[in-house]
Amino acid sequence: MEINKISENIYEIPKEGDMEKPARIYANEALLEKIKGDDTLEQIKNVATLPGLQKHSIVMPDGHQGYGFPIGGVAAIDAEEGVISPGGIGYDINCGVRVLKTDLSYEDVKGREEQLANILFNKIPCGLGKGGYIDTDEEDLEKILEKGAEWMLENDHAKESDLKRCEENGKLPGRPEKVPEKAKKRGLNQVGSLGSGNHFLEIQRVGEIFNEDKAEAYGLEEDQVVVMIHSGSRGLGHQTCTYYLREFEKNYPEIVEKIPEKELIYAPIEDELGQDYKAAMYAAANYAWANRQAITEGIRDCLDEIFGEVETELLYDVCHNIAKEETHEVDGEDKEVIVHRKGATRAMPAGREEVPDVYSDVGQPVLIPGSMGTSSYILSGGEASLDLSFGSTAHGAGRLKSRTQAKQDYWGGDVQDDLKREGIYVKAASGSTIAEEAPGSYKDVDEVIKVSDELGIGEKVAKLRPLVNIKG
Repeated sequence: MEINKISENIYEIPKEGDMEKPARIYANEALLEKIKGDDTLEQIKNVATLPGLQKHSIVMPDGHQGYGFPIGGVAAIDAEEGVISPGGIGYDINCGVRVLKTDLSYEDVKGREEQLANILFNKIPCGLGKGGYIDTDEEDLEKILEKGAEWMLENDHAKESDLKRCEENGKLPGRPEKVPEKAKKRGLNQVGSLGSGNHFLEIQRVGEIFNEDKAEAYGLEEDQVVVMIHSGSRGLGHQTCTYYLREFEKNYPEIVEKIPEKELIYAPIEDELGQDYKAAMYAAANYAWANRQAITEGIRDCLDEIFGEVETELLYDVCHNIAKEETHEVDGEDKEVIVHRKGATRAMPAGREEVPDVYSDVGQPVLIPGSMGTSSYILSGGEASLDLSFGSTAHGAGRLKSRTQAKQDYWGGDVQDDLKREGIYVKAASGSTIAEEAPGSYKDVDEVIKVSDELGIGEKVAKLRPLVNIKG
């Protein structure tokens, strides 16, 4: 495969064959070599064959092989004449990250990490199934699918400031009737649950500040305790994606025949089925925002139980599995596009209308978790992201080993003990989950962040160090 170095941290696969545009890789040499270890580059070439693709398909420095799209993939597609692809969003629709700021310092929690781990693990449902933090009936679920975080506010599960510091204010124009019934049944009792796999909640402390002005604007200071939540739309989102993938395959046999990978199936955006999927995907995204909000309520209750009244405020909530209509400059003109972000985080700079008023002068907070046991980061949306990546950057460290390989290489109990010696308390539904998520299963998050920062697509603000990690 021909890969040309365009400039520092930018590589390109030239347009060839059925590709509509070139494919771009944002990585340094070391990360590029790791990305070459699976089918990521073949997949991003495949993404470049999608009708209506603008400028280039993109893979971020945390990129690794996924279904159809690579994880870490971005594609902006003509909003009127293009297509929509579930593979460009993923099974966990609106999987995303939120960070809560607290008025606790590291000294307040030091020595109480195990107590924190136990209460959070016991109160917040995690793992497969396991119920949710709040009870919902069928009528509630319909409203959640329609209103997202707005329903949570109306029913005293959120503060107004929570919605204002949430991507899209926690609500997209979803249509509950387009969500399959089987998906609704799976989501009925899961509002306020972590799920399994790489989902987590983590108590962290601010370990290092890189940009004092932006950190101040975000309300961050060294040794402050924050909480990071990583979860999505649970079984409801997975079932919604599965249903529409099969519907697309059934209704577009001619597309199935010509696409290079089955999971890359798409629908023309103007078709009724394409619109139905978009409406269902937005409804599932609303569910995910409600889910993270319910987890937030659980965390607030736990912190209050241990420390008395703790002041907690949402810093931000951002998706990394979503497709949304946005306006971006293409060939010198503003164009409406559907930006597919699959394991990629929105990273809008100061001045963009998508940035909440409170952060309008400094840019959108970008929340990037590391692997279990390593640091996470808060960045700010960089000006260069508009030109390079349609306002996007990486979403994490990116897997280096498959889950199967990780379970062969690591023993959950050993990983847990090693992390405890480093002062990090981990609780999980099973030892195999800990093994799958061992730090050695991931790329070096510091290198991923370095590429983002040097490119100017997501600029370093603060580094967060883990204290307590609860896994699904």
